[in-house]
Amino acid sequence: MGDYKPAEALTHRRRATLAAARAATLQPMSRRFEGDRQSLVAADISFENEHNKRDHLLEISRNKTKNDKKKRRNDISDMLSNCHKTQESLLSSASGYKNYRGVLNWCVVMLVLSNARLFLENLLRYGVLVDPIQVVSLFLNDPYSWPAACLVIVSNVLILVALYTERQLSKGSFSELVGFLVHCINMAVLLTFPAAVVLLVPSMTSVGGLFVLGTYTVILLKLYSYKDVNLWCRELSTMKAKKLSRSLSCPSEQRFYEGERKVCYPGNLTLRDMYYFIFAPTLCYELNFPRSPKIRMSFLLRRLFEMLFFTQLLVGLTQQWMIPIIQSSMKPLEDMDLSRMTERLLRLAVPNHLLWLMFFYWFFHSSLNFTAELLRFADRQFYKDWWNSESVTYFWQNWNIPVHKWCLRHFYKPLLRRGFSKMFSQSAVFFLSAFFHEYLVSVPLRMFRLWAFMGMMAQLPLAWFVGRFLRGNYGNAAVWISIIIGQPFAVLMYVHDYYVIHYRQEGD
Repeated sequence: MGDYKPAEALTHRRRATLAAARAATLQPMSRRFEGDRQSLVAADISFENEHNKRDHLLEISRNKTKNDKKKRRNDISDMLSNCHKTQESLLSSASGYKNYRGVLNWCVVMLVLSNARLFLENLLRYGVLVDPIQVVSLFLNDPYSWPAACLVIVSNVLILVALYTERQLSKGSFSELVGFLVHCINMAVLLTFPAAVVLLVPSMTSVGGLFVLGTYTVILLKLYSYKDVNLWCRELSTMKAKKLSRSLSCPSEQRFYEGERKVCYPGNLTLRDMYYFIFAPTLCYELNFPRSPKIRMSFLLRRLFEMLFFTQLLVGLTQQWMIPIIQSSMKPLEDMDLSRMTERLLRLAVPNHLLWLMFFYWFFHSSLNFTAELLRFADRQFYKDWWNSESVTYFWQNWNIPVHKWCLRHFYKPLLRRGFSKMFSQSAVFFLSAFFHEYLVSVPLRMFRLWAFMGMMAQLPLAWFVGRFLRGNYGNAAVWISIIIGQPFAVLMYVHDYYVIHYRQEGD
């Protein structure tokens, strides 16, 4: 047993030595085999990639051939398909086509080109007539006498009288009869006082008189609406209505933004509320007007630029184009034949109509939108598509929305409620409009000829004729003809009478 152990240890050492030698011998061989294996794998991958690329190219070639065949087949099918189908020409009414913007642009270009010759002839004949100093003289005869401005300032007294009367009525200090009488007297003063000043003060010019009378007329209509709405509020109060968040004419829900509270009667009887209504671009009073969330400065500046631009353009064209034609027309009509009279009317029609269109855009779009944006007044519908009018009635209902709303709310509908017929109520509305047209023309000119009044009343038979016998485009053409020819005819009549009154008397 003692001899066996050294021999066993020796055997183990020999085996370990042989195993180490064998491992050392096999290690280089395994590295060589690993390198061969990796090269074979790389070759395999490269062959596979080459095979895939070749397959991909073949696939692309097959797809291209297939697409070419399909494209050719589609081309042949397209060539064989029908190129005709049932359809109307665009200019036919049955086609339903309505986009004539290009035609409108063509009309504008032709209008500019056709009037460029007249403008050049005007420059060659009269020279440059535009004079900014002359514009000031239209408002002031005497630089130390400002009757128009003084009258505008005095109008605040009448506004405060209306507010004071409504406050007394809300408290019960005035009876309804006393309040009605005070309002009637106040409105009579609004109508007659400025007219008397215009007629009696020599320093008042015609343009200044027109501005003053227009301002007082607007205030008159506003205060009438103010009186009516507050009366309706008191009537609801007597019927034990708890709240009135808005006027009766606007039953639909209005939008109010954070920080704005609805006003209930009599909380609306304040100076702030009154003067907001006076300056707002509307004639119809409400306790709570729709308001926009903020003032858009870019919109405001665009409207301001348009106001300044069109003001200068209107003044320049009036001085350069309109006044020479009017001056050349200052000759009694009895001294001319019919052809000469027609030629004078047509010469006056084009510049008068263009100036009227510019004035419409300047006032109803630029000026009223500027005021509305400044006051955050959200109802911007000052006009509708009157240019598409197919009847005279539609034109008068849509070209001046503030006046139309006032007439409908405070004059036409009250007449219907009192039992009057629609024909009588419509005639009464035209009569009222005719009165104010004549009032705003005759008083500043200091002569009463009723041409404007008769022109407005003539709209009644014209409206009946167009509505009865003309439809569609024919009706629209009749409306445009009445606008283009009717206005210069009235202007011509006033020019004739002005010449007869002033220049004929001086000659005699």
